[in-house]
Amino acid sequence: MWRDHLTEIIVFSLLFLLVSAMGFVAARWRAPRDMAHLDEWGLGGRSFGGWITWFLVGGDLYTAYTFVAVPALIFGAGAAGFFAVPYTIVIYPLVFLVLCRLWSVSHRHGFVTPADFVRNRFDSPILALLVAITGIVATMPYIALQLVGIEAVLKTMGVTGDSALARHLPIIIAFAILAAYTYQSGLRAPALIAFVKDSLIYIVILVAVIYLPYKLGGWGDIFDAADAKFKASPAPGDGILLNANNQLQYVTLAFGSALALFLYPHSITGVLASKNRDVIKRNMSALPAYSLLLGLIALLGYMAIAANVKPLPGAKAGSVDGNTVVPLLFDSQFPDWFAGVAYAAIGIGALVPAAIMSIAAANLFTRNIYKEYLKRDASPAQEANVSKITSLVVKVGAVACIVFLDPQFSIDLQLIGGVIILQTLPAVALGLYTRWFHRGALIAGWVAGMGLGMWMLYQVGNPTTGKKHFAGSAFPLSEFGFDTKKTIYVGIVAVLVNLVVAALLTLVLRAAKVADGVDGTTPDDYFADEGDPRVTPGPDRDAESAREPVA
Repeated sequence: MWRDHLTEIIVFSLLFLLVSAMGFVAARWRAPRDMAHLDEWGLGGRSFGGWITWFLVGGDLYTAYTFVAVPALIFGAGAAGFFAVPYTIVIYPLVFLVLCRLWSVSHRHGFVTPADFVRNRFDSPILALLVAITGIVATMPYIALQLVGIEAVLKTMGVTGDSALARHLPIIIAFAILAAYTYQSGLRAPALIAFVKDSLIYIVILVAVIYLPYKLGGWGDIFDAADAKFKASPAPGDGILLNANNQLQYVTLAFGSALALFLYPHSITGVLASKNRDVIKRNMSALPAYSLLLGLIALLGYMAIAANVKPLPGAKAGSVDGNTVVPLLFDSQFPDWFAGVAYAAIGIGALVPAAIMSIAAANLFTRNIYKEYLKRDASPAQEANVSKITSLVVKVGAVACIVFLDPQFSIDLQLIGGVIILQTLPAVALGLYTRWFHRGALIAGWVAGMGLGMWMLYQVGNPTTGKKHFAGSAFPLSEFGFDTKKTIYVGIVAVLVNLVVAALLTLVLRAAKVADGVDGTTPDDYFADEGDPRVTPGPDRDAESAREPVA
């Protein structure tokens, strides 16, 4: 009952209201020139410095879903869940080479989305449309999954009911508040709130890794309890070490997830809001500190085993909700007031990425669908207004996913989202270094990679949940005729096919001398920095004239 968690509910509510107030105040933070412009509303004026960018990008990538799902995976599957730690380490040296170039060319040309860059680089509205649609589709379930984190906290505090409306009303209210201050303040709202969110998470995790092992008998007892649980499990799994059949899946999933992470529109949005290249360089050097935090978060799964945590029942009869593992651990081991602080860290941890994701998806729709195909002469104010409205629609869609779909289905969709967004790698990431690929070949590669990826995902079932299709991203190699029980991450196979098709067809199209459009960028665009002339110097310059450099 909720009355048993009254202290936790009060602390959670007070902190939630505090960050909500900060979200509304953020509209006047850092003196925006004109909020009726995507540069201001959608990118925070492109003026964020090192600390703001560090908290914003970190808060964007390490979400409430990470806080509850990674430990839940460790709790249920063991070592396989640690894939999230190496991939967040591998990615930063890679994106160090890419994001500085993306920031520079976007700074020069006023690009707001990765599809803007692709449109200009390859002179292909169709390819840009595919990149935009891919980004929107891959982002939607990610937003929905932030609600899963909030829902797990509310369920643990007993703030739920029997009817669908009673069960989801707190989430609907929370996202209505989020929608209101995001509509008003744009990217400034999550940027300001990220300071509170990340500070709370660091405090909670540092207390947890010191206090909980002491209370549970030490790290030796924690790992012994986890090892005993997995050895006693009737279903063969990884335990605290990977088994031979899962090692290839682990490596390819970690590497594929690393390649996908900064292709997501919300990741790029946080980077483009930086004020110069040095900010990006410093952040790519400092963000691995979050990976240390993630490793500590993951260990909460083993602590929950040692604490004998029993997950709450799931939506389906006989099922359990693994996402409640961490909230239940906090509830059983922390004093009520500090459990409330921990719950607030998870809940607020959902708001920051959800806001950035909805803004990024809205910007993609506005710039690369509405502006390109529906109203080419849209003014900057009209673009900003359409983005604001679209961000509301995106949030409503995310809430609908949780209310009307099985949450487990949303989790599967997130795994599919990584496979989907990887198909933009040749056009976006490689396009920053070379224009060798023919625009027609990139489109064909996208179709081939996406088609194969969807076919492979369709073949993936899960006997435990009874799902026969789209139940994960681990594809059995036996489906390709190999005599093995090993699996591989679907995204890696799909993007490799994408690249092979794009390369081979480029050779064919170039040999046939098929027209390839005009590159709208120049080599020095990729090294521009703060203070260099901008193609779009301010809100009053219309988008059509932005295609030509300023004299």
